[in-house]
Amino acid sequence: MSKIDLPPFTLGETITPEQRQFFNKNGVIVFRNFIHPETVKLFISEVERIEKLWLDEGRDKVNGVPLKFGQDEAGNPMIQRMCFLSQHSNALHEFLQDPRLQAAVDLLQPYEGRIAEIEKDGLILNHYIRNANSKFSQMGWHTDSPRDIFLGQRIMPMLNVGIHLNPTPYENGGLRVIPGTHKQGLFKMLFRKRYFVDNDPDKHEIGFDINAGDLSVHDGRLWHRAQQSPHTGEASRRRVMYVPVVTGKYMPKNENSKTPFYHRFISKVNI
Repeated sequence: MSKIDLPPFTLGETITPEQRQFFNKNGVIVFRNFIHPETVKLFISEVERIEKLWLDEGRDKVNGVPLKFGQDEAGNPMIQRMCFLSQHSNALHEFLQDPRLQAAVDLLQPYEGRIAEIEKDGLILNHYIRNANSKFSQMGWHTDSPRDIFLGQRIMPMLNVGIHLNPTPYENGGLRVIPGTHKQGLFKMLFRKRYFVDNDPDKHEIGFDINAGDLSVHDGRLWHRAQQSPHTGEASRRRVMYVPVVTGKYMPKNENSKTPFYHRFISKVNI
């Protein structure tokens, strides 16, 4: 495994040929300083507001998708995986209308993609923190594609667009990918690793420094994981929002939607 220095890409309203070439080769790309520090603070504030509301309500799922609970260092309950956040925040909903995000959608070519605000799990937040009470400090190897199989449909190309709310230097864990695996065959996509159970480093994996406000995009077929921080407490905290970019049949969710099978499986895996 190794750290790589990423090109200093920024995202405008179109993808440059150099950016497209880098993404097509590796299956992942990072755009620096996508949102300003003030916007990072606003988004964290909105997430905290929604979290408090849902805890007070005793909510355990949104649109059929379970929330993931843990505890902070003081033993207070916290939600470590949230979903469909933009349906509960005007600021986050408006953010998904940013024309630069439509440029990121263009990385799905030759397929015609769309931001799945009310499909799959919508805009999610993964809140990683390592302490004695946390239930979410890392995430094992996986691709995002088998969800389609569980839904009874063929695997469709998709992207996951991440908005990073905490600085995460390589040494503090964070995103790890095996570059180029978005071009693998179906067998390796399904069986190269044990989904979510395998957390071991791979000799071919890479990682990189991430800054608060950066935007990452990875192909859903890419093998990736979230490395656990070597630190505990506040020094280990990482908050990342993700929204999927999908193609194919429009499949919106609402409060009457059933819980997908794959979420029942993931809930039984200690990650």
